[in-house]
Amino acid sequence: MPARHPRPVGIAGLLFGLFLLLIAPALHALELEQVREGFPTADRIETAESQWPVSEVRGGDELLGYAFESVDIAPIPAYSGKPVNLLVGIDLEGKIVQADILGHEEPIMLVGIPESKLEEFADDHVPAHVNDRMKVGDNLDAISGATVTVIVVSDTIMRAARQVAAEQGLIADPSIAPPARVREDVFAPGDWETLTGDGTIRRLHLTHGEVDEAFAGTPAEDYLHTPQPADRTFIELFYTYLNPPSAGRNLLGDTGYDQLMAELDEGEHAIAVMGRGDYSFKGSGYVRGGIFDRIELSQGNATVSFHDRDHIRLGGLGIEGAPPFDERDIFIVREDAAFDPGQPWQLELLVRRASGPLDTEFSRFSADYSVPEAYIERPEPPVEEPIWVQVWRDKAFQIGVLVAGLLVLTGIMLFQDVLARHPRILRPLRLGFLVYTLVFIGWYSLAQLSVVNILTFTNSLISGFSWSSFLIDPMMFILWSFVAVTLLLWGRGVFCGWLCPFGALQDLVNKAARRLGVKQIEVPFGLHERLWAIKYIILLGLFAVSLHSLGTAERYAEVEPFKTAITLRFQREWAFLLYALGLVAISAFNHKFYCRYVCPLGAGLAIPARLRLFDWLKRHRGDCGTPCQICANECEVAAIHPDGRINANECHYCLDCQITYHDDQRCPPVIKRRKRYEKAARLAAGQEGVETHDPGSAGQHKLQRIPTHQEE
Repeated sequence: MPARHPRPVGIAGLLFGLFLLLIAPALHALELEQVREGFPTADRIETAESQWPVSEVRGGDELLGYAFESVDIAPIPAYSGKPVNLLVGIDLEGKIVQADILGHEEPIMLVGIPESKLEEFADDHVPAHVNDRMKVGDNLDAISGATVTVIVVSDTIMRAARQVAAEQGLIADPSIAPPARVREDVFAPGDWETLTGDGTIRRLHLTHGEVDEAFAGTPAEDYLHTPQPADRTFIELFYTYLNPPSAGRNLLGDTGYDQLMAELDEGEHAIAVMGRGDYSFKGSGYVRGGIFDRIELSQGNATVSFHDRDHIRLGGLGIEGAPPFDERDIFIVREDAAFDPGQPWQLELLVRRASGPLDTEFSRFSADYSVPEAYIERPEPPVEEPIWVQVWRDKAFQIGVLVAGLLVLTGIMLFQDVLARHPRILRPLRLGFLVYTLVFIGWYSLAQLSVVNILTFTNSLISGFSWSSFLIDPMMFILWSFVAVTLLLWGRGVFCGWLCPFGALQDLVNKAARRLGVKQIEVPFGLHERLWAIKYIILLGLFAVSLHSLGTAERYAEVEPFKTAITLRFQREWAFLLYALGLVAISAFNHKFYCRYVCPLGAGLAIPARLRLFDWLKRHRGDCGTPCQICANECEVAAIHPDGRINANECHYCLDCQITYHDDQRCPPVIKRRKRYEKAARLAAGQEGVETHDPGSAGQHKLQRIPTHQEE
């Protein structure tokens, strides 16, 4: 049972009630003030008849429009995985008159981009119509660094407004499936027995007894009524839908069917009604310009009455086996009736009987009809396209360039041994890829991965995973998918050394500094090894905070300079700017200082990277580290221990050590092997003196010594 709350009694209860009376007008005024931006003349708000919490906005007795919160109607997950909530107002013409941000948890907006920019973007939807196609980059200006967020905001405003407008009757409901279409290519010849047997032609048979029973207990039961035998046919009615060729062409013949179809306009339909018996479905009271008052067609909540202009006399039937009829007629269902052949309908027969000198009673008999499924084609009901599909389509160019770059990188990784033997190819290739990563992936596509992505993903696993939250940014999704694969194959170094835009920026700055002769500062390996722990401590701290509040963790994640340096392209407040520029400046003296010691994203990738399947980097186990220290001294991120081991958790996969590994001028073991080969070649050349036969000495063999190259 639900918990019972104590009621305030006595003086406390009176004070509580008085408090509610005092604050109620204030709360109402606050709600009214919220919508005055869109409805300046509004003086009150009332609850609308709706499946959602929608309010009617009124000015006096006049309905001005509707106001609502988008999160109640279209809670579309944004970049954070949670929807952006907006106050939206629409007028009676279906135009958006107000769009205000009420709340969000978007990391890019929490710290970085001014809130006013998102407010201005929402205001740009006024006064668009709910059916307008609002598109970022077309009739809406994007916000640099928040592309995904603004796309979600726009889709939220338009989708929520459209649904409310449809529900309140301001526009046609976009979710209603379009009417079924008659398949004009389907025709099967058939006689009367065939068409009545498969349901193409239906029958309604009423006896006098059934009709008398319908009027039993009414004033018309006995008034001027001459009883007839109960089993005598009152009316036998046959009816069919003529538009399908299998019905109309068989019943009317080819010529009659073609003439009928030529008379019908787009969206019009023809019904054939044929009857015999004591009762006329047309009635003797029908006159030109009048209405056929004995038959109607109904479908759903709509009823169609037939006028003389909707009537065509049906002459002889072109179908074999048809019985004789007293009446044969065709009735046209006009376009404004919105008739759907894919939905069941009823032919209504009205029977009138006098109940007094001037009074009559009516009884209604319904005959059901459904068009055979073979005759129609049902279109799929419209479905709101998921926003991520739209985003992927709009970013086809960026996706293509990114996938091409990732394929190139995959080739580099797979054929690293071959490329390492050709440093004149590998080094320019790596330099070019770093530029590609910084300029295209970073500054152009804004696809800088962040520890915030890890925190958001972890939080979504706890609170409820949604693929749409991650698919909404195709560049990030593709990058994360690629990184996940490379973590298993090669470790974290592929991302940190090749795909991180901020890492590429530091790398390029350091290369330029070395070219300019800037002296590099390196810390002793013992201290360097302990400083690695800092980034793991930062990661654990952010993770702990995210369990309490993801928004707070996202603010502390500003320890990453990615948003300032890459996403916002250094266009930010001076404090963030100084921090990012300081880290870039340090990288000129200490290669990738931030990546080595501070980056929580690198730490987050290093943990699952311990599951990598292969060790692709080659080492000379007998010589590396003892005594050779060339690779350890030249490793720019100092990921090689003094004993020669490569620490895969810290390696950035630059492949410099692999170039040295194959260099027979710098790597001592390879130098030794080269010298052994050269010595063997010299020894082989020294044995070039061979025994030869002197043809001048008969029966004798002489030895002739051929001088060596050195002796020559």
